[in-house]
Amino acid sequence: MNRNWSGFSKKNPQERLHILKENNLVSEDIWKILQENSGLPLSTADQMVENLIGTFSLPYSLAPNFLIDGMDYTLPLVTEEPSVVAAASFAAKIIKRSGGFLTTVHKREMIGQVALYHVKDISLAKEKVLSNKELLLYLANQAYPSIVKRGGGARELWIEEKAGFLICYLSVDTKEAMGANMLNTMLEALTYKLEELTDGKSLMAILSNYASNSLVTSQCHIDFRYLSRHKEEADKLALKIELASQLAQADPYRAATHNKGIFNGIDALVIATGNDWRAIEAGCHAYACKDGAYRGLSLWKADFNKRILHGQLTLPMPIATKGGSIGLNPTAQASHELLGNPDAKKLATIIVSLGLAQNFAALKALISTGIQAGHMKLQAKSLALLAGAKEDEMPLLVAALLNDQPFNQEKAQAILTNLRQQKND
Repeated sequence: MNRNWSGFSKKNPQERLHILKENNLVSEDIWKILQENSGLPLSTADQMVENLIGTFSLPYSLAPNFLIDGMDYTLPLVTEEPSVVAAASFAAKIIKRSGGFLTTVHKREMIGQVALYHVKDISLAKEKVLSNKELLLYLANQAYPSIVKRGGGARELWIEEKAGFLICYLSVDTKEAMGANMLNTMLEALTYKLEELTDGKSLMAILSNYASNSLVTSQCHIDFRYLSRHKEEADKLALKIELASQLAQADPYRAATHNKGIFNGIDALVIATGNDWRAIEAGCHAYACKDGAYRGLSLWKADFNKRILHGQLTLPMPIATKGGSIGLNPTAQASHELLGNPDAKKLATIIVSLGLAQNFAALKALISTGIQAGHMKLQAKSLALLAGAKEDEMPLLVAALLNDQPFNQEKAQAILTNLRQQKND
């Protein structure tokens, strides 16, 4: 269903909420939660963590126009960084004109490990473990029978020697859950049997956040004409985006910032859906080092014959739609409803597509106007707020700051004082 988002950013929050209701994007109950800004109740939060004294708020925004595998999505984003939502929306609109994102879920399994030490005969221990693989998989599934009933469970087991440790790996289909508790329960259930088989001692049994069996790929093809109306400039921008991609593959200093830009979007959506952004970042940064050097996670290639810019991003994305804080936080539930209540695989494709869009927006800004051009107005708004500008004073103060660069907090305060004096004269 095509929706008209024209002028959405110019409206106030209540007007934007009214558009959600008009377009039936959320149920009446969720709409009330958003309208009343009644997020995580204090009583619920007190059961989630220790030593609670309150809750901490961040802006909750929407990025529309994401066309992913032929479906239109409006993405909820939680972020305090000024340019993220605007950049995501800008990129989504351009990519949508060229056909949107196409995604692939390669597999969805989490990996855990039991690390053994003081194993006297490594070769014999390996042989015994592998000859008892079916028994070990059975024991793992017996430890968490509910996931087996839902069609998931332990899928594969293998063993490797690393730095004197004998490490037994277990791969599990966790269905809609991220699976940390599930994996840890299964792994601990294997510990005694593994010690018996290897004649070694267990150091630890723990899930790995390097979810290399949960890879998701998102791709897009952008027609050069959407980069610029002028053919020569469009060609130049396409080439420079390709070169920027190559730089992120060659230089870890650039790669770190390149990837941080990807996570500007990914983290915002992962947080909005009540998922563990720390686990996602840890796994993806590990994946960035998969060939022994830290590299940019996305790849961009310009085809000058077809005049198409091709972008691709592959990430481990063990995202969840059940468990953790997802069912406890009303705003997280609102996010899932805004997305159409996707399953875990579909949510993973949406998140990776957002990462690719965010990366495109950042690269286009960097190789054309520079990253600061898009930040300046948003930075001026932040300074105006910090200076204490009221709603009717904001446009005047922001305009004055933009006309008097460079600006800082002291300048914002001085201009605001002057504006108020002029008003009173």
